[in-house]
Order: sequence, then structure tokens, then C-alpha cells
Amino acid sequence: MTNRDGAFTLIELLVVIAIIALLMGILVPVLHKAREQGKDVICRSNLRQIGIGASLYAEEWDLHVPRGSAEKTAWYMLFMPFLAQKPVNNDYRTVEIYRCPSYPDKDQTVCYVVNGWDFTDRNDKTGSEIRTSSRLTICTRRTETLYLVDNENGSWRPIIRSATDTPNVYLLDVWNPGHMPLSESHDTWTGRRVARARHRNGCNCLYLDWHVEWMAAEDMTADTWRFKR
Repeated sequence: MTNRDGAFTLIELLVVIAIIALLMGILVPVLHKAREQGKDVICRSNLRQIGIGASLYAEEWDLHVPRGSAEKTAWYMLFMPFLAQKPVNNDYRTVEIYRCPSYPDKDQTVCYVVNGWDFTDRNDKTGSEIRTSSRLTICTRRTETLYLVDNENGSWRPIIRSATDTPNVYLLDVWNPGHMPLSESHDTWTGRRVARARHRNGCNCLYLDWHVEWMAAEDMTADTWRFKR
């Protein structure tokens, strides 16, 4: 008679495999969610640190902040002397806070877009691009006005690999209804620039009072970019 003490039957082995598969099915989504939440926290921290740099920049320059990306020097270059993380050899690409860890293409060196939207009056819903700096004092609701938000990814969105990567470096501002997260346009100049679903169904935002919070894609309107309301 064969001694089977300590051996598994085929049925027992299948039960163990089924239990392991069940546990993996439960744990994998949980681990993925935890990983994405961790990236979200890092992204918000990045924006807060950029906000501190922007605030120090404004104090130095008579309360002015850079706007559209078509200025002589892009906002991310202007902020470098005021950041806690100092760039190596004055190369902005060594500043990790300019990168969102959730951005799919790791070649992207600037994962945020700036408020370059100017309006003629309160009834103007289209607006136009502003290429100069603006004084913070002209903003009537700084706590409700966006300054930097998550940059969209897609075949129509440029990958910025260096500060001289023209004309791509001029496509990092928001100034058109087509740039909004619910836009379906994939045009290079007027297509979606604000991430629709970088973090959950929305994106992280730095406001002009330098606080950071998440905003759902459907809640973002032209008014959230308007300096004068």
C-alpha cells in the first residue's frame, strides 16, 4: 500500500491554485490603485513646489508672473532660480518637479501647461493668447483662477526634450476653448492641451493663490482661467 502522507491530490492542488488566482484578482487592482494614488500625491507636491517658486518669482518681479509659452523665456526657465530643487548646470531637465510621474511618455520634460488665456471683457468666451507677463493684482479671484495644470498626452501633443525644441516649446500654454479637457480636437495648435483624465477623470491644478487641488474635466470652464471676472 502506497504511503500518501503529506502529498496533495489533484483536486487539492486545483483548489489552492484557484484561491491564489482569486487573491491575485483582488490584490492587483488594489496595488494598481495605490500606485496611481502615490503618483497623484507626487504630482500635487510638484505643483506646490512650483507654486512656491512662482510666488518667490512674483515677489522679485513686482508681483508679475509669466503667462504664454511664446515669451522670450518659458515659465519653467524663469522659475529655476526660485526653486528649492536647484538645476544642475542650469538645465531645467534636471528639475524633477517639472515632470508628472503619471505622464505616459517618459521623454516628456514639461508635464504642465500655463495660463496664457486673455479676455477682452467678461462676455468674451473665446479669448486669445497673451505672450507677456501679468500682474497678480489684476486677478480678481486668485483662489479660483488656474495657473498651471496637467499637460495632455497624445499624438498631437509635442514631447519637449529641451528648451530649444522649437516650435514645440511654444505649445505649453492654454488660451483657446479647444485646449480644454472636454475638447475632441486633436489639432496641433487648437486641440486639447489640458489632460482629460491624467488623475482619475480630471487633472491636478495650481491656482494663482498657489494652492493645489484636483478638478474634474467637466468642471473646467473658460471662467476658471479668467484673470478678470
